[in-house]
Amino acid sequence: MAVPLSTRVPLWQPGCVQPFTIAVPEAVLADLRDRARRTRWPSPAPGPAWSQGTDLGYLREVVAHWADGFDWRAAESALNAHDHHRLALGDATVHFTLRRAANGRGVPLVLTHGWPSTFVELLPLVPLLTDPAAHGITGPAFDVVIPSLPGYGFSSRPPRAHTTRDTAALWHRLMTALGYDRYAAHGGDLGAAVSTFLAIDHPESVVALHLSNLELDPIADEDTLTVAEREFLEREEEWERREGGYGAIQSTKPQTLGYGLTDSPAALAAWLLEKWRAWSDSQGDPERAVTRDFLLTTLTLFWAGGCVTETLRDYFDNAQSPLTADDRVRCPTAVTLFPSEYTHGSTPPRSWAERLYPIHRWTPMTAGGHFAAVEQPRALATDIAAFFAELDL
Repeated sequence: MAVPLSTRVPLWQPGCVQPFTIAVPEAVLADLRDRARRTRWPSPAPGPAWSQGTDLGYLREVVAHWADGFDWRAAESALNAHDHHRLALGDATVHFTLRRAANGRGVPLVLTHGWPSTFVELLPLVPLLTDPAAHGITGPAFDVVIPSLPGYGFSSRPPRAHTTRDTAALWHRLMTALGYDRYAAHGGDLGAAVSTFLAIDHPESVVALHLSNLELDPIADEDTLTVAEREFLEREEEWERREGGYGAIQSTKPQTLGYGLTDSPAALAAWLLEKWRAWSDSQGDPERAVTRDFLLTTLTLFWAGGCVTETLRDYFDNAQSPLTADDRVRCPTAVTLFPSEYTHGSTPPRSWAERLYPIHRWTPMTAGGHFAAVEQPRALATDIAAFFAELDL
């Protein structure tokens, strides 16, 4: 049955949304390069590479390239080929890109990234979703809106506690300001939480939900857990013991961590690249899943705005804001399962997801990881389009 979308074309008022061009000052880039060249390096860790964190040899190579090989201006020019805008919404200013469907009216779709990522991760989806037919993809075309999370890149973060649920409220105001009173959402990582809360809190507007991972654990009575669910949660707990140190400090002492990451390009690169390697389908090579220039573009966006500490606050603020027992998504939901997303070695059982979502489509993939939009953009776009084709929007 078709779900009516009463407005599909942006109708914002003149002056409400401001055009934006990315232009990092040369002085910021010069300071970055100088700091990178003067890095004070620790001794190498004993044992196998990466066993105690980011490998020294790899990091020195990347930081040297960041200082003397990476062409930020070329990356900046490529980013500016997209239409960027900013919109003030109360005490936050939201940066976003927007591209309408190539032919006719598109299904409005807001895409949300996570940490340690930026809006750039999602840009490979834009041509595939706005003009799927041109890329051999079956399904409807979309009007694609990609906001930057508050505190990331060119979006400001409110000077108070701000959760993914608060971001969902901002996204609803953004989509409404753009003239979309009915729209769909997709997200991964923190973006999956934002998209979920968007569907929970605005069921009258969100017609469908697509996720590339399950960020939020449903509230479940232990006595009702299935064997598969218990095994999955045990593996999650083991993964937290081995790999969850980053989350423990970011959710308790983000300010302390932020001093070093804000002051040192090498520290920032070490902290973020370790996660890009571990969570992607890298098979141990950080640049197997994504290119070095992509990684350095992402790092430069974190560096240029001095915003990394703001992004860490997501973990602190969201530790205080869990789901409630009454929360449940009502709209059709699809989940795409990328194998390297679940680094603890196990994908969640469908029954676990069904405690929170009405699962309409459940799609295991054969390759890809946490950053699916840049690792496997065609596979992800194809699944998004197929899901919405089934809904007959």
